[in-house]
Amino acid sequence: MVKVAHSILANPREAADELAAQLGDVKPKALLCFSSTVQEPHELLRQLHHHYREATIAGGTTAGEIVSGKMFKGGVVAMALEADVVDRCAAVVIEDLGPGMDLDAAFESLERHLGEPLDEADPDTTVGIVVIDGMSGAEEKLIEAIGNRTDIPFIGGSAGDDRKFQKTKVFLGRNVHEGAALLMLLKVPRGYEIVKTQSFENTGIVLEATEVDEPSRKIISLNRRPAVYAYAEAVGAIPDAIGDSFMTNPLARLVGGEPFIRSPQRIEGTAIKFFCAVRKGEKLAVMRATDIITDTKAAVARGIADAGGARGIVDFHCILRALELESKGLAQDYGAIFKDVPTVGFCTYGEAWTTHINQTSTMLLFK
Repeated sequence: MVKVAHSILANPREAADELAAQLGDVKPKALLCFSSTVQEPHELLRQLHHHYREATIAGGTTAGEIVSGKMFKGGVVAMALEADVVDRCAAVVIEDLGPGMDLDAAFESLERHLGEPLDEADPDTTVGIVVIDGMSGAEEKLIEAIGNRTDIPFIGGSAGDDRKFQKTKVFLGRNVHEGAALLMLLKVPRGYEIVKTQSFENTGIVLEATEVDEPSRKIISLNRRPAVYAYAEAVGAIPDAIGDSFMTNPLARLVGGEPFIRSPQRIEGTAIKFFCAVRKGEKLAVMRATDIITDTKAAVARGIADAGGARGIVDFHCILRALELESKGLAQDYGAIFKDVPTVGFCTYGEAWTTHINQTSTMLLFK
């Protein structure tokens, strides 16, 4: 069984008690918990552990929360996954995301707790979740390292902090970690489906990143011209006003025609700083915004059909998408997409699926 709960109570003990009351007498193998910065996380986790001592409790802080039928801010959401959905799980926190990052030790711990080597695990019934410190700037390095280490898919997002952009945290057990990443593996006997959706279409215009500062996520030149001028021409904007086009005209790396969005953040001189890194020589498609509600409804419907039904959904939903929905008064229309399926999620500072991406929702559907 999959059950979900939410609370907007600020007191962490009261919030945990309300979650437990909504979840009832479940006995979860795993309990996913995504919380705003309003609820003090150490006490919240301590209280959840009191209610669910046998569960692996994992999650992180948010920039907005999603639960079946609604979106909100300043609360906490939880998803209980019982043994008929998840029969085994393992989780580990990587404390050092810098040069000393030790993914081998992390995967050895996961394999030990999962009870089998990952190269022997069935990718149709084994899936990973990753939640990474959203202020670390280490998403590309970590997600690429995971992909080099295993064929098991990992899906997730970057933790938030209610749009303060100061400190984000990940949770495991009763512990709270900063500057870290959570890796979680789930054995799901009935399988799963992954949905990635972004609301953009390809304009057909291609720009090459001819000079970049990859560590700072900055494109210095496009098509051998200063990035600001090349981008302005591509989107039909005045160079001084290209910031107005950033939300509606991001760039994308195309893989087999599938877009992986790279969103511009701000102008720095004649360079453009992005929310995720771009490599020198990458060919980037200029994208044009479409409708988030229509596109997400269609993507979720396809995912559920492909899965033969969904018993639960975890939605890692970009903060930039959330901001657009709020500006148009459509946040609750987005939440309503999930009203008929037990769903939790959070607004992220970046999304993860095979790479680090922006302005996307990455979703895990449990069959």
